[in-house]
Amino acid sequence: MEKHGTLRDRLRHVIFDYDTFPAKAFDLALIAAISLSVLTVMLDSVPSLHRSAGGLFLALEWFFTVLFSAEYALRLYASPDRRRYALSFFGLVDFFSVFPTWLSLFVPGAQYLLVIRFFRVLRIFRLLKLMQFVREANFVRQSVVASSRKILVFLFFVVVLTSIVGALMYLIEGESHGFRSIPESIYWAIVTVTTVGYGDISPETPLGRALAALLMITGYSVIAVPTGIVSAEMAAIDRSAPRQTRCPSCPELFHEGDALFCRRCGRRLEEGAADGGA
Repeated sequence: MEKHGTLRDRLRHVIFDYDTFPAKAFDLALIAAISLSVLTVMLDSVPSLHRSAGGLFLALEWFFTVLFSAEYALRLYASPDRRRYALSFFGLVDFFSVFPTWLSLFVPGAQYLLVIRFFRVLRIFRLLKLMQFVREANFVRQSVVASSRKILVFLFFVVVLTSIVGALMYLIEGESHGFRSIPESIYWAIVTVTTVGYGDISPETPLGRALAALLMITGYSVIAVPTGIVSAEMAAIDRSAPRQTRCPSCPELFHEGDALFCRRCGRRLEEGAADGGA
């Protein structure tokens, strides 16, 4: 194993690596502390619990804030590129996970923004090296990006549709039936076409109800069409992706479809081996 001579090198190994017991123990302890701190914020927002144990929650919150502030300072100290870490996704999350409590000294209520700490639990992907989930996330991202233009065109159509129907409902129903303006009528059309149906505004005339019925039926396509577009892109990407093969003798799950030998142990991959998802 690589020698870690200076204090900064040892801290960098424990904080940023994951391949040794101290590094894994640090990440596990950190994830437990993050989960407890988020639970503390959630419980403190319950009025009855805040009245009975508000002092305890406040003490716990300041304990976690000081703990995470020290951890953030250590990360800055041990990072090989401090500016890059501070501006990275996790660097910003680490900063904003402690900033709200310090801000609450000047802005009451800001501490409830601490739920952003839960984003830090994403570090478990690095700890457990669940790369297959990262691959699946990339697969979904590629599908959404590939279908984004089609979805945007469809959403533009939905915006135009709700604007037209909202204007028509304003003319049909009018202020006497709750449709006091065209923007409010467009709000009703959006609520109806998305099948949410709050019920705060509803048509009362036969013509208005007929138009509402047509909009409700159209609303099913709002869910079906984007889903179909993304599903089609997923199928296309899946067909074009190289197949992946499991090694029969070691934990390595993924190889390119034309690979003959395992990239970890070097053993020849058997013909007809199961796919990585098998």
